[in-house]
Amino acid sequence: KMARAYHLARGESERWIVVARWGSYHGNTLGALDLSGRKPLRRPYEAWLGRFRHVSAAYPYRAGEPRAQALGTTDELAAELDTLLERSGPRTVAAFVAEPIVGATLAAAIPPAGYWPAMAEVCRRHGVLLIADEVMTGFGRTGRWFGLDHWGVRPDILVAAKGATGGYWPFGFAAASGEVHDTVRAGGFVHGFTYSHHAVGAAVAREVLRILEDEALVEASAAKGARLRALLEARLGTHPHVGEIRGLGLLQGIEFVADRETHAPFPRAARLTESIASAARDRGLLVYTSTGNANGVDGDQILLGPPFVIADDELERIADGLAEALDAALDEVAATAAR
Repeated sequence: KMARAYHLARGESERWIVVARWGSYHGNTLGALDLSGRKPLRRPYEAWLGRFRHVSAAYPYRAGEPRAQALGTTDELAAELDTLLERSGPRTVAAFVAEPIVGATLAAAIPPAGYWPAMAEVCRRHGVLLIADEVMTGFGRTGRWFGLDHWGVRPDILVAAKGATGGYWPFGFAAASGEVHDTVRAGGFVHGFTYSHHAVGAAVAREVLRILEDEALVEASAAKGARLRALLEARLGTHPHVGEIRGLGLLQGIEFVADRETHAPFPRAARLTESIASAARDRGLLVYTSTGNANGVDGDQILLGPPFVIADDELERIADGLAEALDAALDEVAATAAR
């Protein structure tokens, strides 16, 4: 809505189309769900969706697999966006929105080198606003203050929540560049929520920001994330059913496969992700589950997002517990299949 208000204020009322990516997640309201490229969540509401456009996911692990709707190189991905903007018609696209590192849908999938500068350049050339969804990646989760900081890219609009208050209070916001802010302020913004501008939320966010800075917790996320990654690689890196370990900082994801060579997923009916989560919980470990990444139905993966103050021995417990949970889950899947 802010992007639309910006273009209206500039006299470009024909700009309304928003482009997002397959393999993404931006929320559960109808507008946010239409942006989201997570097919299992879209499926029940398809009759109400379809206004927005989508380009391929930046998902190198499954690049070129038709049903994954992913591409693997920066040139391919940037060219696809450029072509879509051209074909949509002159000055009809308002914004391109994406997660710097895909969270819920693709378990910390990192784009190929040069991806973000290239996509930002395509947007600038077409007069399209770049919106970064930093709800999961913002405020230190990836070892930088914001996910796009890893690539030196500044968005026109940044959406954030979660880490802004450390999860202690429901809070979210959309921030704008100076140009977008000034233009929208002059032109007007028809928007609001019942609980907008909540003073308690703002106070909690301010205190969390102070703690993040005073205790150098963003830097801690980077260091501890590197340690966690090393532990995961040591315990799971050669496991026959671990396809990829990926992520930055304390946002780490693991994709599980039936075959490492072909990347073939387990069938959804096996419910491997659910079995891993259950076995992990039995060992005192909570994981974020996600399925359907391989083709919209099959695919198993988990996300790890431990606190920035986690101790080294707890990082070891995560790696050890997850390795045990995976083997226990695979045994359960095999036993179920044999019945």
